[in-house]
Amino acid sequence: MSGKIIIVSAPSGCGKSTIINALIDRGMIDVRFSVSATNRAPRKGEVDGVNYHFLSDEEFRSAIDRGEFVEYEEVYPGRYYGTLRSEVEQRVSRGENVLLDIDVCGGVNVKKQFGDRAISLFIMPPSIAALGDRLRGRATESEEEIARRLGRAEYELGFASQYDVQVVNDDLETAIAATGKVINDFVSSH
Repeated sequence: MSGKIIIVSAPSGCGKSTIINALIDRGMIDVRFSVSATNRAPRKGEVDGVNYHFLSDEEFRSAIDRGEFVEYEEVYPGRYYGTLRSEVEQRVSRGENVLLDIDVCGGVNVKKQFGDRAISLFIMPPSIAALGDRLRGRATESEEEIARRLGRAEYELGFASQYDVQVVNDDLETAIAATGKVINDFVSSH
């Protein structure tokens, strides 16, 4: 039996990683993370094919030209990250449910490519004001950086309607349960 593809996206600070990690740590979902590709050098202790697929600049650009990515992004000038089509296809063909934790534009593009083989979830803040309060509560960024993140979040929230399901993270436990239900219902459907 083929596995399924689960796409999860959210603006920064909406709790996406917290929700996903809680679901996995509690054994509530049966998924494997897709191993991303990057053109940065491995850090100490990182293993090719486990932490990332490490590609040279030339290899990454050639893979882009050959259409080998389901999504990729130039995160910083000259620094790329992406999801190889072969990574997703191999895992799904082995019956694994593959979780893609990717940016909102990438999520929309991957859903278009895989259609009904994928479900896309968008984790949302209850409001931009609540997101601002969360970011300020972290006390890790300047007000200027928070304003930049909130501006980016407003832009990203414009993509929510292009996702199959939106989960509002107003209460963490409720959001964890709702996300787990959506994923489990999808992977158990035929």
